[in-house]
Amino acid sequence: MMANPLISPQTFFFLELANSQGTSGDGDSSNKRLVLALYDALNSGDSDAVVKIVATDLEWWFHGPPSHQFLMRMLTGDSADAVNFRFVPQSIASFDSTVIVEGCDASRAISWVHAWTVTDGIITQVREYFNTSLTVTRFADSDEILSVTAGSGRLPCVWESSVSGRVGKSVPGLVLAI
Repeated sequence: MMANPLISPQTFFFLELANSQGTSGDGDSSNKRLVLALYDALNSGDSDAVVKIVATDLEWWFHGPPSHQFLMRMLTGDSADAVNFRFVPQSIASFDSTVIVEGCDASRAISWVHAWTVTDGIITQVREYFNTSLTVTRFADSDEILSVTAGSGRLPCVWESSVSGRVGKSVPGLVLAI
């Protein structure tokens, strides 16, 4: 894998590790690289790189305390309050156009999960969860939804957050269907 000038050496190493731990298509790998490049740009304050990576009409969903809207503040340029918060990915998973990234702050008091949607090489949506346990489920088609509903009632889990369990407090749990 060639080094990307938009990605820090730490993130590049993390990406290689993440890619070696599972099988994913080329699109999944490029989506991961794009999302990791966004974190590098945000953490370094490189607004030019952010503009190239994120759609101008980004759809943003947030679940958590309003005081934790660090990403929104960074993306809108109101980073004065978010200057001390850094998004450092601790795990990454990709499912077609969806990239799930998880991390926590340096003191491990705040955990976060981002579910990014990448469309044609641009990030078009983010679902952001703070101090929330997230389970991601995937439905292939409407017949699968009907069989789960009529059957055991169990959703097929493709990913679960783990950092939220390590912050030392009870957190709400949500399910994201992709």
